[in-house]
Amino acid sequence: MMEDMLSRNKNGFGGKKCLVSGSGNVAQYAAEKLIQLGATVLTLSDSDGFIYDKNGLTAEKLAQVMEIKNVKRGRIEEAAKKSGCEYHAGQRPWGVPCDIAFPCATQNEISADEAKLLLKNGCMGVAEGANMPTVQEGIDAFLHARILFAPSKAANAGGVAVSGLEMSQNSARLSWKEEELQKLLRDVMENIHERCVRYGEEKDGYVNYLKGANIGGFVKVADAMLAYGVV
Repeated sequence: MMEDMLSRNKNGFGGKKCLVSGSGNVAQYAAEKLIQLGATVLTLSDSDGFIYDKNGLTAEKLAQVMEIKNVKRGRIEEAAKKSGCEYHAGQRPWGVPCDIAFPCATQNEISADEAKLLLKNGCMGVAEGANMPTVQEGIDAFLHARILFAPSKAANAGGVAVSGLEMSQNSARLSWKEEELQKLLRDVMENIHERCVRYGEEKDGYVNYLKGANIGGFVKVADAMLAYGVV
C-alpha cells in the first residue's frame, strides 16, 4: 500500500528510514520487504521493548530475529544481544526519528502524544500493519498534518487477501509458486490503492486514504448486495 502511495507522489522507499513495531509474522515480513525495496529498517519490538540499529537492520540480522522469534520462541532482547543492536526496555519505537512508521504489533500502540512526536521528528507517512494500531486522536493528527496515512482497513488487507487466495487455490486444486502469489497479492493491493484514491482524493490533489477506504469499502459491499439481490 505505502509503495503505491509513494509512487503516486513520484517517490519510493530507497533510503527511507523506517520504524517497524512488533516482531511477529507481519512485522518480520514487512521488514523483509522494506529491506528488499531499499528502505532502512531501524527498529523491531515486542511487548518488553524495542531494538534499534542506527545503520539499519541487514537481511542477516533480520534472519537472526526470525530464528529467535520463530524457532527458539525467544524475546526481542535476545536478538539485540546477538546482533549488536541497541535495546530499549519498556519502550515503544515511536520516539526514533524516521521517514515512515509501520505499526505492526497491536491495537492502540500509537498514542496521541506518540503520533505528535512522530510528526515533530519529520515522519512523512504511516502504514498500519495491525488492526487499529493508532488511537483516534493520533489519526486526527496525521490527517491534519496531511501526511501519507494508510489506515489498517486498507493497508492491512493483505492478510485477508492471502486467505482469499488460499481458498481459491484450494478449491481449484491449484499450486502457485511464490512469485505468482506475490503478483496476485500485489494486484489486490494496487486495486485497493486505486479505490482509495478514487474516493479519497480532494480538490487540491491530497488523498485522504481513510476517507477513501471507508467510502470504497462501503461501495464494494453495497455493489455486492445489489448483485446478489439483497437490496
